[in-house]
Amino acid sequence: MRMTRKVVLLLILISTLFFAGTSFAGPVFDRVKETGVVNIGLQFNSIPAAFYNAKNQWVGFDVDVAAEVVKHLTPYLGKELQLKKVKVNNKTRISFLTSGRIDISTSNMTHKRERDKSIDFSITYFFDGQKVMVKKGKYAEHKDLVGKRACAMQGTTSEKNLANLFKSLGDTETDKNIVSYQTAADCFLALSQGKVEAWSTDSTILLGYAAKMPGKFEIIGDFISNEPYGMGLPQDDSAWRDAINFALQDMWNDGTYHAVYNKWYGPDTDYYFPLTEQIEMWP
Repeated sequence: MRMTRKVVLLLILISTLFFAGTSFAGPVFDRVKETGVVNIGLQFNSIPAAFYNAKNQWVGFDVDVAAEVVKHLTPYLGKELQLKKVKVNNKTRISFLTSGRIDISTSNMTHKRERDKSIDFSITYFFDGQKVMVKKGKYAEHKDLVGKRACAMQGTTSEKNLANLFKSLGDTETDKNIVSYQTAADCFLALSQGKVEAWSTDSTILLGYAAKMPGKFEIIGDFISNEPYGMGLPQDDSAWRDAINFALQDMWNDGTYHAVYNKWYGPDTDYYFPLTEQIEMWP
């Protein structure tokens, strides 16, 4: 029996959709495969995640992780890729993704449901939590800071978490006592100069800045939040998201992730932060 033209076209369409579902394809994935360039957004003053060292080199945990992710993408794109670093901050890291200026944001970004409305995320690649840092010997507990000025970086989850902490401790003037600064460096300077009595952000950032002036600062109290970092990705490109996730998992399996982690957070570093979690692994 001869098939009609409509039936043939329908079968071709079904076949195409089926096979498309079993291979990588998507706007960002396809563009990166064509150009061979991955634009990655990185912080530049977040010690030890991504910062400029004394030799003016852009270094840090996130910088190394980004470079290794790009290397590990080769099997999924069929070619070696070039990494292009793009400066981002807390305000621009999402807008750069949504506008297409970057393909990945590796910038200590906590995966939040609110952020997931406009961008996608990779699996968690780093596990941190928010703490509070003060000048050494001045305060012992969070409750000692009630009525004092404390800072957080503007537009971050840390800002909201710090305000909630102060309110829970009975601070009635939280709006006045929580001071927002643009960058981590600004917060550290304010704390150093006594403009604020405390600075709260992710603990590894606090460790990084405290190491600049050994013995001058200390971190007090328990974690006030969990901060699972994901790599920010453009919305609705599952092929690109899968490739990034596979690359991260391959890094964990072949030991690359642990080597990078120990380089920046191992026991022999100034930023010791024990690895207590495992990234999500798919069989």
